[in-house]
Amino acid sequence: MSRVTHVASGPYALPVPARELTVVSADGARLHVEVHGSEGAPPVVLAHGWTCSTAFWAAQIRDLAADHRVIAYDQRGHGRSPASPACTVEALADDLEAVLAATLAPGEKAVVAGHSMGGMTVLAAAARPRFRAHTAAVLLCSTGSGRLVAEARVVPMRAGRVRTWFTARVLGSRAPLGPVTPVAKRVLKYATMGASSTPVMVEACARVVHACPREVRHAWSRVLEALDLDDAVRELTVPTAVVVGTADRMTPPVHARALAAALPHCVGSTELPGLGHMTPVEAPELVTGKIRELVDAYAVDAQIKEGA
Repeated sequence: MSRVTHVASGPYALPVPARELTVVSADGARLHVEVHGSEGAPPVVLAHGWTCSTAFWAAQIRDLAADHRVIAYDQRGHGRSPASPACTVEALADDLEAVLAATLAPGEKAVVAGHSMGGMTVLAAAARPRFRAHTAAVLLCSTGSGRLVAEARVVPMRAGRVRTWFTARVLGSRAPLGPVTPVAKRVLKYATMGASSTPVMVEACARVVHACPREVRHAWSRVLEALDLDDAVRELTVPTAVVVGTADRMTPPVHARALAAALPHCVGSTELPGLGHMTPVEAPELVTGKIRELVDAYAVDAQIKEGA
């Protein structure tokens, strides 16, 4: 199980949840789930990315919990969810379905936001009946459906087989990340964040990422390397907005543009100048605002129709 390590104060400190629960997925994997805000408020479900945890969404949770019910969970092996030998996109979809079923009432629909691997989780679940029954709209942040290693710009080389080979080994390394040092923060900022990211932002992301066990980091890197969810994009039929940073080296804008072109019901694609891969941390107000827009436009209306 990952060490729960994140900043303890400031805008990126994780608020205390109203309640916590353990959700059991289809294969028996146990997932740590947090619920913030008031019961009965419009629900929002947050799925974090590779090497992260619920703490990654701290800024969104703090803002949205004032008038929403915010449900955040740790992907298997991350945060406080124990590692599982099943590392597949199907398992990610199973986990999201299990969280939706355990936290939402029959017929209740949420806005689901996924960042990076969390967005891929949403795509993997797109055709699932339980996902469709509980999802009013989706926000995809800094994510893609395939060719992740080939398109990544983490290694400063010209695109091609050599860069892809090196990128796969960098992202899939089994080496421990070690303590959060100034050098470690510079490396993380280069790989995952925009040049204008503040020290507070970098510190928050470094604390979360360095807490992920190297075995978990490596296992999921292999899944992401082989990812192919292009067909799943066309199954995501609910209203979906896309956000990406123009300086994203992990999932460059080529992915967001492909998603926006293929989604059956894309309701907007936003490219944020100079921002990197960690958009919910780098642009917290904008990402939170996009979630609020989707709730106001689709989730509230869905609840009214369901209750009519």
